[in-house]
Amino acid sequence: MFDHVDPFIGTDATDLPAPSGLAATWWSPKPQVGNTHPGATYPFGMVSACAYSAAYPTGYGRYDLSTEGLPPVLHDRLVASGFTHFQQSGTGAIRKYYNYFRVTPMLSPLDDLGRTWEIVEEEAQPGYYAATLESGIRAEITVGPKSAVHRYTFPAHHDARLVIDFSLGGLDIPYGRTIPLRAHLGSVSPGCAEGEIVVEGAPLAVRVECDAQHWRQLLWYDRRLMPGGTRLDFDRIRPTTLRPFGLMWAGPTEPGQVVELRFGFSLRGVEQAAQTLDRECGPDPRRSFERRRATTEGVWREHLGKVQVDTPSTEKATVFGTALYHSLIKPCLAPDESPFWPTPGPFAFDLSTMWDIYRTHLPLMTALFPDRSVELANALLQIAEEEGNLPIGYRMARGADRFSRQGSALAHTFLADLCALGLPGVDWDWALVHMNDDLRRTYGEEFLLHGRTHPISHTLDLAFGYWCSAIVAGRVGDLALVDQFGPLAARWRNAYDPDTGLLVDSTYYEGGRWNYSFRLMHDMASRIALAGGDDAFTTMLDRFFGFGADPVKQPGLHPDVEEMAAGYALNRFEGLNNEPDMEAPWAYMYAGRPDRTAQVVHDVVQQQFGTGRGGLPGNDDSGGLSSWYVWASLGLFPVAGQNLFLLNAPAWREARVDVGGRLLTVETTGYTEPEPDGPAQHVQSVHLDGVPLDRPFLTGGELHTGGRLLIGLGPEPSGWGTQHRPPSAPAPHVDVPLPRLSRP
Repeated sequence: MFDHVDPFIGTDATDLPAPSGLAATWWSPKPQVGNTHPGATYPFGMVSACAYSAAYPTGYGRYDLSTEGLPPVLHDRLVASGFTHFQQSGTGAIRKYYNYFRVTPMLSPLDDLGRTWEIVEEEAQPGYYAATLESGIRAEITVGPKSAVHRYTFPAHHDARLVIDFSLGGLDIPYGRTIPLRAHLGSVSPGCAEGEIVVEGAPLAVRVECDAQHWRQLLWYDRRLMPGGTRLDFDRIRPTTLRPFGLMWAGPTEPGQVVELRFGFSLRGVEQAAQTLDRECGPDPRRSFERRRATTEGVWREHLGKVQVDTPSTEKATVFGTALYHSLIKPCLAPDESPFWPTPGPFAFDLSTMWDIYRTHLPLMTALFPDRSVELANALLQIAEEEGNLPIGYRMARGADRFSRQGSALAHTFLADLCALGLPGVDWDWALVHMNDDLRRTYGEEFLLHGRTHPISHTLDLAFGYWCSAIVAGRVGDLALVDQFGPLAARWRNAYDPDTGLLVDSTYYEGGRWNYSFRLMHDMASRIALAGGDDAFTTMLDRFFGFGADPVKQPGLHPDVEEMAAGYALNRFEGLNNEPDMEAPWAYMYAGRPDRTAQVVHDVVQQQFGTGRGGLPGNDDSGGLSSWYVWASLGLFPVAGQNLFLLNAPAWREARVDVGGRLLTVETTGYTEPEPDGPAQHVQSVHLDGVPLDRPFLTGGELHTGGRLLIGLGPEPSGWGTQHRPPSAPAPHVDVPLPRLSRP
């Protein structure tokens, strides 16, 4: 799918065709912009690099701070003051915005540092970004896992320069700047320098080399050059006393002269940064760019080749390829790079945040790259051991910036799936200790004392966390803990009002009680009974998804309190503009109504994602939305923590998925090319390796084994999936009993 990726998708405000049918009734509370950036990235890598305008939230683009409605404009055109490293992918208000070590190519005095130039031309593909500035300078950037290489093509000039600002970080929004606390930098030799800045409590070191051997190499402070100076040291920097400082190379250029600049980064000092640079880019600072770009492209082609879809539509292939690409950028896996403890081993950051990615993104990572999921699991457990909690969010920053308001015990779902799959490489006795301890912190104490906690969605999180922990307890043979966790897992009932069948009144994060009421719990049979049975539950879902409702108006620019309150009062599906109800379309399947799931998913897949810069319905949130699209369009959906995959009509005639080295093909009969305004297709039959499958799901073991999944489709609902429901487990245990399936 490499050739179908468009990294510019999601970089502008949502610009999709006017929705129709059900999709016209959904309401979008969050910013209608993808918040992605087109910069150079590496799969699950530590480094990204992109043009820097200081706009929200990645540093790229034109927009100001926005938390709802249409994003306000900060710049009326695409501009850049240079090119920075380390960007988030698709997130919103995370408060740590990185954008360190800005490189500014200039043809003017240092006094102009910080001004912006219009971007007159751009190009991007996985692992590569290029932009031409109005100054006539062309910039090209590629990255490795922990490195970056820049290539600048200059016009003729008597004194061109490359300026690196060590002091800059963050964005031009209120409280968006990052001020280094300490810093040092110095010249090592001609064409070589190194330094370190302490930002948000994390020491970020760099080794930088320039191949312009005959250019002057100078340090600068407060936009003034320091001729003869070889070192700058700052023991303590205050926001009120900060003056910009950095490094510069300068010299004359001929027309079309090329200068390469390369960086090695580390969170463990300049020596490790130098080793990284040598390992990833070679010992010679000259001609590093093409070698690094080719290597990174090869890695991206391998990763994006894990999934192939058959479609006659170039646009649909682009939407899918880009969704897969966005799903593989984060989190950052940076082994041996923890700056906060001295031991080697796995380290991860940019979990931004677990609330956004645990439902769809992490199951996709586990399916395609199980070894990287094991690496992430061990990194999470190491964080828990060192810092005391399994994180909800984790950045390249010191401190518990975990977004604990969003949810509780979300890492437990990820760990339970890995455990149920039997993937090697995790010490499950060690994991169980931290899972158990984590359930007793913050909201967990009130949950244990009173049977529920507020925000009430945390009651669901914690009950499910106990269910997931019982999976691990069963694996290690601790049956006493399995028995202890059972009644605690059943406390999910305390979150619901039996009179309404909905969650009780509470505060809710980015939604209301309707958005959270249709979570796929471990005991959906009892959940549906609590709502009054299949018909009553289906009626509630129909109201939530807008069957028979009038179209709604989306929030505009700077929506006021009344406008937002009226939207929330609709109690409507958020249409994949946000995460809290992204699993709700599959709740119908537990009530024997796969036809309703087919209709809702069809409208999301066909109407809420598109090509162009405005092709995403909301913040992509580290691939949270994009990974939903990947699964849904394949006709599969992971039930996180339960090691289950629900089946539905795929959006492709055929797809091929490399599931951890085993091939899974999803083939169809009776397929017609879906259209946004056209009818949904419905599953008529399913065969797995030639054996009929009446149940509407696969186990994780079946999916990870691979094989041939043949799905018969038709224009009308059938009886398939209406009798055999996905499993419900009132008491936690290790293996969900299933009808036996014998494959030839």
